[in-house]
Amino acid sequence: MDDKKSGPQSDNAESQSTLKLLVIGDEPEDVQSISDALHQPGLEIFTSCEAKEGFELFRKHRPRMVLLEVIKSGAMELLEKIVAADPGVDVIVVNGYPAETEVEAIQKGASDYLNLPLDLQKLRSRVRSLVDAAARRQKILELDQALVGMYQFEGIVGRSPLMLDVFARIDRISPHFRTVLVSGATGTGKELVAWALHRRSPTASGQFAVCNCSALVETLLESELFGYTRGAFTGAIQDKPGLFEYANGGTVFLDEVGELSPAGQAKLLRVLQNRQVQRVGSPMVRDIDVRVVAATHRDLRAMVKEGRFREDLYYRLAIVEVTLPRLADRKEDLPLLQRFFVQKFAAEYKKQISGITRRAQMRMACYPWPGNIRELENVIGNACMMTDGSTIDINDLPETLHTPVVENTSYDDDLTSLDEVERRHILRVLNRVDGNKARAAEILGIGRATVYQLLSKWKIENCGTTVQ
Repeated sequence: MDDKKSGPQSDNAESQSTLKLLVIGDEPEDVQSISDALHQPGLEIFTSCEAKEGFELFRKHRPRMVLLEVIKSGAMELLEKIVAADPGVDVIVVNGYPAETEVEAIQKGASDYLNLPLDLQKLRSRVRSLVDAAARRQKILELDQALVGMYQFEGIVGRSPLMLDVFARIDRISPHFRTVLVSGATGTGKELVAWALHRRSPTASGQFAVCNCSALVETLLESELFGYTRGAFTGAIQDKPGLFEYANGGTVFLDEVGELSPAGQAKLLRVLQNRQVQRVGSPMVRDIDVRVVAATHRDLRAMVKEGRFREDLYYRLAIVEVTLPRLADRKEDLPLLQRFFVQKFAAEYKKQISGITRRAQMRMACYPWPGNIRELENVIGNACMMTDGSTIDINDLPETLHTPVVENTSYDDDLTSLDEVERRHILRVLNRVDGNKARAAEILGIGRATVYQLLSKWKIENCGTTVQ
């Protein structure tokens, strides 16, 4: 293998800022002359004169740019292998084939195509622009990392108007609440809201106790919530405090409170009214001072009307209510959430993952996310585990996102604005063409610059090959 390199040496200090370029060609003299011509500060160049060995070099050094100067057959196959291994790489194809090959190269993932005889000055300019783009991407990455920190509220990520309203509501409620009802679809982050309320309350130093009401067995409900005394029933070999006693001076989080049985609802109501608990098997009544956050994905008002949930308990819990939006209703937060989870799982799996490719982000932007934030977290976690490169691509996503999602085009029931119709249609077209903006602009009958401007307005992507 011709593992030659020129340019700056890759020590720890420089490797953070040095960009790597791989030149693969047929003739050693041509490869060397290209390498010499491209030498510039901030660029480390590797060379190879054989396709197989060149691909091994690519896998070893993971360059951000590849100059593929192959006249023999097999260039397109090598291009496909390189792009499949790392969809975020910039590949410039140098070739003497007719125009049809240029189209094929771009379709297979090349970022540029130059014809022979090679204009070295033009090539230097293209590489310089890629070096500058890489510097911009690094800056965007740093800014996005700062944004993730800026737009976190007690561990909840969001900057959409809907989420900013939620944050403001939590901020106003937390110093004063006794009971709060948090409602929202499954996976929207109700427990995170409960934690935020607890941490910002005057009793933040107290315990935060969690009870999944849907998992409570009817016969054990009382003993779990209120405790029991020794000998109260078979197996009760010692006194045990219940959840409310354990959290005395803190917060109790009752998840899925809508799943409580009628008997359980009655017992909970009594505790909330009297602020007292009585252990199973004991005549003694104990005073408690706890804040209660109840959460549900069900419509408790409808359940009250149907007689399936106590009206008095509902009004006791819903003195103050916080409603969480679905992810589909806060798509502005999607890029920020993606960055947050990429950072989280890249650190957890000890991988250098810089972002998500444009086409993968387009696919995710058009997906309806029925499982909300929890589903997004699982998708990003799975993708970070699966990817071998520095960027997440469509093939790294679960099967459910491999096929483009065609959104419902009927907006009559929504009374959707023209801006929203435009947004959905343009994203749908981009989704169908895997994020190819030139092709999308052609289909839509608008300029490619217009597509970029609209995507920037919607915060769908950033500059560069990957969405940082």
